[in-house]
Formats: sequence, structure tokens, C-alpha cells
Amino acid sequence: MSDAVLVWLRRDLRADDNAALHHALKRARRVHCVFVFDTTILDRLQDRDDRRVEFILASLIELDGRLSDLSRRAGGAGSGVIVRYGDPVDRIPALALDLGASAVHCNGDYEPDALRRDDEVSQRLAQLGIAFQAHKDQVVFEKDEVLTRDGRPYAVYTPYRRAWMARFGAGDAACQYGTDALAATLAPKPDDEALPGLADIGFEPSNLAALPITPGSRGGQALLAEFESRMARYHEARDFPAVKGVSYLSVHLRFGTVSIRALVRAALARSGEGARCWLGELIWREFYQQLLWHHPHVVDRAFKPGFEVVRWEDDPAGFDAWCQGRTGYPLVDAAMRQLNTTGYMHNRLRMVTASFLTKDLGIDWRLGERYFARRLNDYDLAANNGGWQWAASTGCDAQPWFRIFNPVTQSKKFDADGRFIRRYLPELAGVPQRFVHAPWEMAEGQQRACGCVVGTDYPAPIVDHAEARSRTLARFEAALDAFG
Repeated sequence: MSDAVLVWLRRDLRADDNAALHHALKRARRVHCVFVFDTTILDRLQDRDDRRVEFILASLIELDGRLSDLSRRAGGAGSGVIVRYGDPVDRIPALALDLGASAVHCNGDYEPDALRRDDEVSQRLAQLGIAFQAHKDQVVFEKDEVLTRDGRPYAVYTPYRRAWMARFGAGDAACQYGTDALAATLAPKPDDEALPGLADIGFEPSNLAALPITPGSRGGQALLAEFESRMARYHEARDFPAVKGVSYLSVHLRFGTVSIRALVRAALARSGEGARCWLGELIWREFYQQLLWHHPHVVDRAFKPGFEVVRWEDDPAGFDAWCQGRTGYPLVDAAMRQLNTTGYMHNRLRMVTASFLTKDLGIDWRLGERYFARRLNDYDLAANNGGWQWAASTGCDAQPWFRIFNPVTQSKKFDADGRFIRRYLPELAGVPQRFVHAPWEMAEGQQRACGCVVGTDYPAPIVDHAEARSRTLARFEAALDAFG
């Protein structure tokens, strides 16, 4: 058994069911935990009031207290999270050396930049005679664990899901990485170690406290418990943004304040279409994770090479209107304003807004993907990239390029009474229900009567959908012809 090891926390801000922490506690007499506010990431953030940074810090505060409680209950002197600020390639080896750690444990990450970072850290540690051990934690199956019969990665979701389910066994369902019984080996923090405030790392408060988001494991567990009571209706309610139909757990899954295994167990504990449908969404997440790992070029290039030659429109004004929720299409605008205000967007609306940008405005999916990366609380490279390439028809398992969402039809189908639209577009509050999806169809007198003059109080549509659809079909046909 090693004397001391270091657990490097990243996308796993919880003490319970944490693979790296569990294995470290089993293998060492003293276990230290560290989180590094990575300046190679933070310095690229455009907003100093980024909600994600505040969520992470609040979750670390809770985790710090949780580790201390676990240690004291086990007869220890208390513990907690050591926090560093800087480049992990420098900070992790330096801290491991200071603590006399024989190994650094972490949970694996599959993004290209993270893989390069971990490789550099591993090399630095090896030069110091310190081992580096990565564990599987943020997914049930990783890398090459689910392949086709001929050993290839899946490029279509449905057969991947079938293979995932066929491989999943009782051991996977029961797997829990407990920490309570092992907590006696948690090491106390150095006396001068205090958690930083937002200002200490160059950030300022966001509106997170005003949103229905509770950071930390307690917040994630409370959300899961609440969702379990309505999971049975998930398949019926999940597409309607004005209805409480989804789990809202995505930000907790992104930062690991809940474990994927706990969510899979919750789905498997229930029968019925709702639970099966939700489990399918969790498998979608793993599908995109393995896709990114096998095909890292998707980060900035089309999965399908033939569509890399698509000639996108150069339309800064259209892109800005889309970003600000000023396109003149109410469902698109309400969704974008929800994103800008809260950092959240309903999954159905992610598809609608992405389709509008790429198919109605003809703007490169990469611009939209980067805007979502800036704004989404739950931003995850694999899922965000996969979703955008699906909508743009450039990715694997993509929406066929000739199927184009009609934003008005989508609005009428998924927000029939305009409840969601009016929540984020108060200028449409007085518009009759039959016109709320397309206010430009009102006569001038009707517009004045309801206090919404199109072009003054609310924008006129910046593009005609039927004309845009024809341009999109021609754009993709030209790309196919050029690629041969």
C-alpha cells in the first residue's frame, strides 16, 4: 500500500460513487484531493460572470465539507479539497512532489485537448518517479468497449444502443464506487489551504443564484429524486419546452456532481416507456463520447468529408440576429433568449435553433457550436458537437440534408398555446394564440390592436423559410456534386 497519493478532480465533483477516489482510498494510507482552476481554459472564456465557474466553485465548497465530514466520521482529523490555479501540466506534478505522493489518480477524459493535457502531466510525473492512473468514471462504456462485429466504431446510434444494451450486464448495473467505508485514509488539508472566492480567480458573480440550479451533489441528488417521480411520462413530455418533462440533470452530469451509474440505475429501476426513453438519451451521450474519441477531427471538421465542401453563407448580421433572438421567428427567438438569460436550452429547441441557423440562414454550424459552447451551463464538447453536426447534416447519424425543420410548424407542434414563447418574448404577450407562432401574418390593424407592430415592436422575419429551404437543397446538392 502506498503512503500518499493525490486524486485530481476534474469532471467528477462528488465524493460518492467516484472511481478515482475509491481506488485511491483503497491503495494508500493518505489521500489528498485537488482541483485545478485551469487557466488554459479559463483564459479563453469571454464572460467574467460565467455561470459554470460559479457552479464549479459552489460545488467544490460543498465537496470540501463533505470530505471533511467523511474523514471525521471515520475518526480522522478532517479533510477537504486543495485548490490550485494555473496550468495543470505545471500544478499537478508540483503538488504531487510537495505532498510526497507516489501516484496521481484521476477519472478519464476523452476530449482531444484533455487527452493531450493528461499525456503531458503523465510524462512530467514519470520524470519525477510518480505514477499516473486514469479510471473510467464519466461513462459506462468507453473507447473500444462497444464496437461492431468487425471491430469498428459505430457511426449510427440505433445499432450502437442495441450493442450497448447487449454488453450491459448485472455487474455494470451494480457497480458503485463507495467511499464511506474507506474514508479513514482521507488526509487533512494543509492548515493554510483555503478555498478561493470568485474574485480570487478573476471572475465575478453571475445570475446563477437567481436560477433554479442548486450546485453540488445535494443539488444533483434532489433533482434526480424529483425527476424519478415523473420519469414515467418522460417520453410523452420531453419535447415540450413549456412543460416540466425533462430531468434538468445535464449540468450535474457535465460536472460530475451526479454519477452516470446512478442515473442508469435510476432508469433501470423503473419499467415503462418513459424510463426506457430516458435511458436511451443517456446512451446517446455515450455514443457521442465514443464518436469523439474515435474521430477527433469532428471538433472542427465535418464527420462526413463530402460535406466539408458545403459553401456556407457569410452573414454576420444574420448570425447576430440569431444570437440575440431577433430573427422574427418566435420559437427560435424565445429559445435563444432563454439560452442567453439562463444558460439552459431545452433539447428540442437546440435542434430547432441549430436547424434554423444552418438550414434557414445557411450559416456554418461551427459558429453556432461555438456560441452554444460560450453560453450553455452544461456545455459538453462531444454532445454539443454531435448535436450540431446532426442538425447541420454533416455528422454521423445526421438528420438527412433534405429534411429541414420548419420553425413555424415546430412552434405550433411543440408550443401550441405559445406559453414558452410568451415567457421569453414579452412583446408578444398580447398576440392572439393563432398568430403567436407567425405574428407577421396579422393584418396591420390587428398588430396595432394587440400592441405588437411587426418591424417595430418585434422583428419581421429575416428570411423566408420556403426560399431558404430551396437554397439549402441547392447548397447540399452542389456539395455532393463537387465531392463526386
